[in-house]
Amino acid sequence: MAIPVGLSTASVWPLRASAGFELAADLGYDGVEVMVWADPLSQDVQALHRLSRETGMPVLSVHSPSLLITQRVWSPDPEIRLRRTVDAALELEAPTVVVHPPFRWQRRYGDAFADLVAELEYTSGVAIAVENMFKVRPPGASRNSRVSAFRPSIDPTDVGYANYTLDLSHTAAAGADAMALAERMGPGLTHLHLADGTGLPKDEHLVPGRGTQPCAELLEKLATSGFDGQVVLEVNTRGAGQRARRARELAEALLFARLHLGQ
Repeated sequence: MAIPVGLSTASVWPLRASAGFELAADLGYDGVEVMVWADPLSQDVQALHRLSRETGMPVLSVHSPSLLITQRVWSPDPEIRLRRTVDAALELEAPTVVVHPPFRWQRRYGDAFADLVAELEYTSGVAIAVENMFKVRPPGASRNSRVSAFRPSIDPTDVGYANYTLDLSHTAAAGADAMALAERMGPGLTHLHLADGTGLPKDEHLVPGRGTQPCAELLEKLATSGFDGQVVLEVNTRGAGQRARRARELAEALLFARLHLGQ
């Protein structure tokens, strides 16, 4: 079967999640990933279910509210947020949940995280795909100073999980070898956040093909390796302004993915 290619609702920010569903349907995507964040619609499972039904776009994955700006969405307790994300995925019939590793200051959550992920996967049947991250420069630090905000590291393979999300914008920002990381993830590579980056130490989320990451090479590898997860475009269109320009960029991203997946 063809690998499904979805659109993250984060790709239409600052528009609401509804615009993500509508654009995905208009452009011919196979479904959407719901980024749960400040947008109230992204937090409303029943409203998302209606959107999915009305647009014909299945929810392929749900991104847990793991960002700094979403630390109080649904609950200030990160364990409760993850549990609610899994519940939302079950209600939306999404096979995958995307989650970031714990922050360094989330000690209790971090200590229990691996066991929590394994428990939730076992009881729900949902794949909880832990995402690779990147180091950041602290305020006032020198240009080359970088620290990890995540425990134990930015690389989830340092712990070992059943399922992983590989984000190519994050590998660019981390200066990491994306192909080598994919090899380390092995059959646990369940979910791809397809985007690009130039190697600057920031999360660029460029349209694939506009940066330095091996986007085409990785897609071609997935297409011939029995990959049975999802490819989701998570690109930054906030500078697009008009709907027509945003649509052109998301159409280009979809075309790139389908071309290199052999679709």
